[in-house]
This record gives sequence, C-alpha cells and structure tokens, in this order.
Amino acid sequence: MSAEQLFKPFSLKSLNIKNRIVMAPMTRSFSPNGIPTADVASYYQRRAAGQVGLILSEGTVIDRPSSSNDANIPHFYGEESLAGWKSVIDSVHAEGGSMGPQIWHMGVMPNHHSGWTPSVPFEGPSEYNNPNLKNGRAMTEADITESILAYGRAAADAKRLGFDCVEIHGAHGYLIDQFFWDATNTRTDQYGGKTLAERNRFGVEVVKEVRKQVGEDFTIILRLSQWKPTHYDYKLAKTPEEMESWLLPLSEAGVDIFHCSQRRFWEPEFESSDLNFAGWAKKITGKATITVGSVGLNGEFLAAFAGESSQPSSLDELLRRFDRGDFDLVGVGRPLLADPHWVEKIKEDRNQELVGFSKEALGVLL
Repeated sequence: MSAEQLFKPFSLKSLNIKNRIVMAPMTRSFSPNGIPTADVASYYQRRAAGQVGLILSEGTVIDRPSSSNDANIPHFYGEESLAGWKSVIDSVHAEGGSMGPQIWHMGVMPNHHSGWTPSVPFEGPSEYNNPNLKNGRAMTEADITESILAYGRAAADAKRLGFDCVEIHGAHGYLIDQFFWDATNTRTDQYGGKTLAERNRFGVEVVKEVRKQVGEDFTIILRLSQWKPTHYDYKLAKTPEEMESWLLPLSEAGVDIFHCSQRRFWEPEFESSDLNFAGWAKKITGKATITVGSVGLNGEFLAAFAGESSQPSSLDELLRRFDRGDFDLVGVGRPLLADPHWVEKIKEDRNQELVGFSKEALGVLL
C-alpha cells in the first residue's frame, strides 16, 4: 500500500503541520542538571529537517521538587532550562518544523540507577509506584493544588516560547496515571474513589488549568495509556462504557488531541471490535487522535532494553486503519530515534534504506 495518505497536511487551532507523522516523546537524559544543550537542539532540528510533521519532545518536568528521578532529564522551568528550550524551538522552526513539549511529573518513582535522588521524597496520590513498590509520600491537597498550577505555568511558558502546541503526559504509570489507577490511588478524599470516573478528577483539573493558561486557540494534547510498566496487559477502562466515563470529562476539560499509547498499535482494545485505543478514543470523544505503538518495526520498545533488536516492518495494517478513519495522526518512536531521515525514506518509497533499532541507539543523539 502507498503511504501517500500520511503526507496530507493537518491543522487544528495553533497546530499546522505538513504531514500526519508525529515524533513520539522518548526520554533521552542528555540535559545535565535539567538544561537542554546545543546537542539536544541539533537532535530535534535534524528531525525537523527530515520532514517530521510534529515533533513531541522527550518528557520535560514541571516545577515540583521531586518531579524527576534523573538529574539529566530536562526541566521545563527555570531561566536556564527555558532558554535551552527556546533554542530548541527556534532551531526546529528554522527548518520549517512544528513542535510541542511534553510536560511531565513522574510521581512516585523507583530510585534511579545512578544513585541520584531529588531533594525531597517522591510524591503521588499514595506512597506507592505500584502495588509492590512503596517509595514516596502521599500528596496533601496543597501539594495537589501546587502541582496543578505548575502544569499550567509550564504550558503557558511553552506558548510564550513559541511552541506550536503542548502535550500533557498522563500515561505509563507517572503522576497523572497514578491518580487514575486504583492500585496507586487509594485516597479517600475528593481525588480518590472506587471508580475510574472518580479518580479522573486530578487529570481533569490539570487539563482545565492548562487550558486556562494557554487560552482556547492553543492546541492541547493528552497522552494516555491503559497499560502500566509493571502490568503490560492492564486496562484502566475495561469496557467502552468505562472508557467513555474516563475520556469524555477530559475532552470537555479542554483536550484537543488524545495521544493513545499502546505497545502494539494493531491490537484491539475490546473484544467487540478491532478498533485500537486511538480508534475508540476518536469514536467516544469525536476528537482527533494519535495512534502509537511499534509502528514500522517488528519488535516493541520495552524489549529493546533487554538487548532485543527490531527490524523494519510493513505499514500496510497502519494504512488500512488510517484510511478507515480510526485516527488522524501516527506516532513514530524508535525508527525516528535511530534515523532522522525515516520520514523522507517512507515518502519516497526508499524502503530498502530503512534501518532497524538496537539498544545502542539509546546511548547517543543521532
């Protein structure tokens, strides 16, 4: 099948991109003391020059004392870090690209393998990162309020610096997702509850604050996942009805695009149809969606950390679902991490030039 349909422009509020391919956020840890370097700016500039439609940055943490477990994760606060991000977005725009930062709070985390720890304990809805790891403290309501405001400040800074949109990280077992999950959200106050709809409150309030800070015309993306790093087959929403109770309030709060993370994009979300997560999110909310998960490769990301390499794979199933209207944009991770020219090769049908992915690619900024 031809990939031609992926090269139609897409516009939504502040976002105007040349094609439907999104560089998915991928943690790189090349920002000492939280400050993005010139090498980081060049890394993203190469993807813009390589014709990526929308670049979403690696996760960049908000202004909370324990929002990160890694000293080399970039910050999205503070004069030096924001100056670094200004250099990044100016470099991307110089190549005709578009970009949004992914704003992030990790919540309760395991200690980093480097031995570095933040100045205060990790914070989350409870003391737990997962049912088997207790490594932080439960947030007070004042902590929650301050965190919501910090998300809003980061989003306002993204708009001020000239970014084209902002993405809120609400997936993969980090802070917002810890509020969604009953295993980590054991609260009995207004931010807890027995149902996903009740535990949705923190995420909804974050989106509302971000919308308040950026205005109605700035594009807000929210990344969500059903799976957890410690429970790959887990589903927050076990039925379409439960997913509706989760996604509709977030949509109404101000989300413009749902970024729906799966380990494998082709897997159906529920038994009743072959729609994937992005397909269901679009059906339920009517909003634009991004699908992501092992696009263009025959192995999945988590296996790469165990040393398992991946090779290029067919896009036919992706294109079939795209043509059917299941989603609007396509998130691509490892192929773009390993090759800044991946988009150009797909567009020009240079499939014989596509390269695989190996763990070694994580150690450099290609």
